[in-house]
Amino acid sequence: MFPQAACSILAASVALTKLILASASPRRAEILREAGFTFVVMSSAVDETPVPGESAQDLVQRLADVKAELVAARAVGPAIVIAADTAVLIEGEILGKPRTTDDARHMLTRLSGRAHSVVTGVTAIRLPDAERRSFVETTHVHFAPLSPEQLTSYLATEEPFDKAGAYAIQGRAGRFIPRIEGCYYNVVGLPLARLFYSLSELGWSED
Repeated sequence: MFPQAACSILAASVALTKLILASASPRRAEILREAGFTFVVMSSAVDETPVPGESAQDLVQRLADVKAELVAARAVGPAIVIAADTAVLIEGEILGKPRTTDDARHMLTRLSGRAHSVVTGVTAIRLPDAERRSFVETTHVHFAPLSPEQLTSYLATEEPFDKAGAYAIQGRAGRFIPRIEGCYYNVVGLPLARLFYSLSELGWSED
């Protein structure tokens, strides 16, 4: 086959490529859906325990890579698999999802009245050729001081309990966040604009 013909076939197949979200997160699915993307969901369970000495940036990129690779191994192309992992970072400490009310209270007390970082690692793998794009996005979030009454009231909503850092900027916690520096969608769990750029680099088109 001539190279030019091969390129034409690849371009046509990429244009018809389906998107696969390698995540069970309803928030990531909602971001894609509201932005007009058509996709299917295929998630894989991953041990999210940090490796000793691992930075937040290395953690989220490693987990995004693993999630994408696990789903890519099960998927049938042409497709682009999208995976992401998000962590909250304050003073070098990674805040994951709280296991108990005390965990959530401790995390929110740490965040109260201070700025912290939200980092999301993203990996996109194109099938069948396994070409990929990976990146880590960082957003700085400023949290207002929380009174004891506000903290207790927020914990009672149960919103914090499946969120990194024990809060959801798109939910009730949005009232406590006067300012961010960077991508809003990154704080929710999927940096939309940068993901779109990466998909475009992989040749994806919605046409």
